[in-house]
Amino acid sequence: MTYIFIFILLFVLELLYFRIADRFNIIDKPNERSSHTAITLRGGGVIFYLAALIFFIESGFQYPWFFLGLTMMSIVSFLDDIFTLSNKIRLFIHFVSVLLMAYQLEVFTMPWYYILILFVVVVGVINAYNFMDGINGITACYSLAVGALLMIVNHKMSFIAQDLLTYTMLGVLVFTFFNFRKRAKCFAGDVGSVAIAFVLLFALGALILKTSNLIYFLFLTVYGIDAVWTIIRRLYLKENIFEAHRSHLYQFLGNEAGMNKLLISFLYGIIQLIIGLGVIKFASYNIKTQWIFALVLLSVLSIMYLVLKTWVIKTFVNRIK
Repeated sequence: MTYIFIFILLFVLELLYFRIADRFNIIDKPNERSSHTAITLRGGGVIFYLAALIFFIESGFQYPWFFLGLTMMSIVSFLDDIFTLSNKIRLFIHFVSVLLMAYQLEVFTMPWYYILILFVVVVGVINAYNFMDGINGITACYSLAVGALLMIVNHKMSFIAQDLLTYTMLGVLVFTFFNFRKRAKCFAGDVGSVAIAFVLLFALGALILKTSNLIYFLFLTVYGIDAVWTIIRRLYLKENIFEAHRSHLYQFLGNEAGMNKLLISFLYGIIQLIIGLGVIKFASYNIKTQWIFALVLLSVLSIMYLVLKTWVIKTFVNRIK
């Protein structure tokens, strides 16, 4: 019953945000790099932060340092959605927020290089999560998949408050209702993609630290494959990897190949869910078996990805040019 009430509350809060966004003209206008053609409300992903905020209050202010970092990340990302902030400001806030997450996870008790690794990984994944938010439904579907995997493992071995994940996923469901459409009511915006990535990474970090098992990083395999190989390709073409672009596989499939974008988003989520269930299975095996599984998985997926992307580029992208 509590979860039903939280879901309704989040639904109402999202509708209230739409009124605010409409009143203050917080919109996303399509340009040559966009995958949409209509003006759409931006920042609907603020509901992810609000869901976490409800948990924070209801739980008696659990995980205060993590929540402070999440708040800082969400505020600067929301402002960036509206004004476009300096990269230096965003990077500074990201740095402080990751340090707060590290403090909450008690990483400071470990060797200094753990903090460095955490910073590089978290900032990298958050930016990748942001860049991958390019078509309707992809952030919603992928976040539901990763969140579900974390909740399954958390049910077996408690590594984080389950309600943090549950409330956040309820927020994602609300967002999905308005975003998983041919013509979306709203987009997540930087505030949405950054906030959900921060929550999921906090939970994933807690899981890895409790189990001392890096195999759970494979919960981010699909996004990782697309993001890493896209960066490598752009570096090879001597492009600025920090500039906005439309060269991820999902963008080529949806824009140039004309594939149904909602289907693409669904496939990204369901493939990650299937991979994650395999990860959960292999996590109980010995380390050698886990490494073999990880290397085979990443190698096979990379080959499939590169073959498919090369075919799409030659068949559709180059033909259009």
